[in-house]
Amino acid sequence: MAKLNVNIGALSLKNPVMTASGTFGYGVEFEDFIDLAGLGGIIVKGTTLKPREGNDYPRMAETASGMLNCVGLQNKGVDYFCEHIYPQIKDIDTNMIVNVSGSSPEDYAECAARINALDKIPAIELNISCPNVKDGGMAFGVTCAGASSVVKAVRQAYHKTLIVKLSPNVTDIAEIARAVEAEGADSVSLINTLMGMAIDVEKRKKVLSIGTGGLSGPCVKPVALRMVNQVAKAVKIPVVGLGGISTAKDALEFLMAGATAIEIGTANFLDPAVTIKVRDGINQWLDAHGCQDIHEIIGCV
Repeated sequence: MAKLNVNIGALSLKNPVMTASGTFGYGVEFEDFIDLAGLGGIIVKGTTLKPREGNDYPRMAETASGMLNCVGLQNKGVDYFCEHIYPQIKDIDTNMIVNVSGSSPEDYAECAARINALDKIPAIELNISCPNVKDGGMAFGVTCAGASSVVKAVRQAYHKTLIVKLSPNVTDIAEIARAVEAEGADSVSLINTLMGMAIDVEKRKKVLSIGTGGLSGPCVKPVALRMVNQVAKAVKIPVVGLGGISTAKDALEFLMAGATAIEIGTANFLDPAVTIKVRDGINQWLDAHGCQDIHEIIGCV
């Protein structure tokens, strides 16, 4: 077997396969299907400082080769996570990573600070695609100033590995990546969902309750792959690639484009064991091509 271990800052992964936030629950929901310890990391669903109800239904819609969602970060808040979820997941033998969201830099920082106190959570992933309530709903991640403000605030409150999840709904994603790197991000993950819409022609109305939602699945892969390659060439910190990955071949493309690790999201809804299949497929490809270490292909394109 080839060596599959990689590092994201100070975070050591036994292999490069992780789960994408919002598609894998808190991990325990999948333990009947796979050995969770076989993954490089599990990124749990989005967590905010205060509880959130999420958006009204309908908030999911199937599209060609993908899906739209506007779930709206439904969760019971960081204190509930610390008291009730953390005890259930802290002994899972892999990197348990919390996706953190907020509506102001202060919200993000306070949420991150509470997670910082949890010994068995070695990293967080910052979702900077959340609406900035102070700027009329514009997502933090679509401007360098907005992205920097969140990362700067969180970096002061959080002292473990900090991964920043970038929005693809921007003109120059490499510019945003460099901005968060400058404020102390240990890694960037990309892409988050692309903004999309679906219309019911019989009802003559938008399908989703809030009109628009995030597009994910195989249809976004070419865009994600291009952006990962751009960002990997623009920053010195590790890049985590995601967006439409459902096979080992998909994952290999992202690794070759410059990603150090990958996340699998929407494909978990179709096959709860897809992560392990992708991990094994990567290993089989490396063996078949005479590669002894995964680093031989990372960034080779």
